[in-house]
Amino acid sequence: MFLDYFALGLLIFVALVMFYGIIAIHDIPYEIAKEREHPHQDAIHYAGWVSLFTLHALWPFLWIWATLWRKDRGWGFQQIQNEQVLLQSQITKMETQIQLLQTELTALKQHAPPQQPMNPASQNKNNDEGNQ
Repeated sequence: MFLDYFALGLLIFVALVMFYGIIAIHDIPYEIAKEREHPHQDAIHYAGWVSLFTLHALWPFLWIWATLWRKDRGWGFQQIQNEQVLLQSQITKMETQIQLLQTELTALKQHAPPQQPMNPASQNKNNDEGNQ
């Protein structure tokens, strides 16, 4: 009779440990999200509870979702945004330089005396004299 009660107690203990163990496991993505200050903490937590009814089929996706966010870099696109801002400032600077060079070139063309185009015969003559 003692073994019957012992076996029943052991079964109840194992069932309780499994029940609370599953609940603790399903909450891991939420704990990760909470630690990282994820903007979708509540959604991850609720999806974890829904995952209990789907036998944790959603759980790996919740883990990935929770680990994608970091407080220091967000979704990981912060560096790309910083690079885009830097590139945009460089483009603006280059456009300003191009405008300045174009105005200087226009001013030089207006003040320079018109040059006579050289005919090819005189050009060859000048080249021959320079080679000797």
